[in-house]
Amino acid sequence: MLEINSLEKRYPTGDRALQGVTLRVGAGEVIGLIGPSGAGKSTLIRCINKLVVPTSGQIVLEGNNLGSASGESLRRARRQIGMIFQEYALVERLTVMENVLSGRLGYMGFWPSWFRRFRGDDIAQAYELLDRVGLAGMEDKRADALSGGQRQRVGIARALMQSPRLLLVDEPTASLDPKTSRQIMRLILELCQERGLAAIINIHDVLLATEFLPRIVGLRAGQMVYDGPASKIDQSVLTHIYGEEDWTAITQKMASTDADPQAGVDGTLNLAVA
Repeated sequence: MLEINSLEKRYPTGDRALQGVTLRVGAGEVIGLIGPSGAGKSTLIRCINKLVVPTSGQIVLEGNNLGSASGESLRRARRQIGMIFQEYALVERLTVMENVLSGRLGYMGFWPSWFRRFRGDDIAQAYELLDRVGLAGMEDKRADALSGGQRQRVGIARALMQSPRLLLVDEPTASLDPKTSRQIMRLILELCQERGLAAIINIHDVLLATEFLPRIVGLRAGQMVYDGPASKIDQSVLTHIYGEEDWTAITQKMASTDADPQAGVDGTLNLAVA
């Protein structure tokens, strides 16, 4: 589905945000991306859809090399990639419905998109998605009148309006309370399962990641240092990803938390030393 080979990102300052990242994501597979701040998690996600241009390496999505895509070919490729942002990236003055429908702009010609003339079936799909994400009846509310959890749900619906094959999710719970965070994670996983979507979820909360996501990828200083089952993450793995710390409290909570019923994929531990 998605193949990333030897991906590098070096900034003009000489800083290396990504160093030789190689990753495979299967069709319908949902993985968690963890690591300390500055590890390269957001950079990796943004390289996949070329919001950030990699320095070298290869990104192939369903047989299409995104590295060589530009212009119309890049536009077509981006239709297959839905992005859910940490800060929601909504147009505050627009309504919920208008924000959701903006997910179809990549399929429209210049003038229809300029005048925001959406097809009837697109509008019907938007209503269905709003109902699915729990926002039925809120289509005429302005985005700036919503709570954080409601804004994230709008962002999810907008991403799904693209009819993507892959979701890139950047810190979906960073600004949310614990209960809402769990609801949003559960919603994303349910939607991926229903639609057969693959997803990469960049998430800081290790407990939340290991509870909901069966496969975890750990980044440190731009390098992939762990790729394996959430069930194999222990104190030594957390130390390898984040550095020295007493991880007892976290690992005890991980051990006492029942696995999510949607979790559970076969995987093998692959611990790479940076």
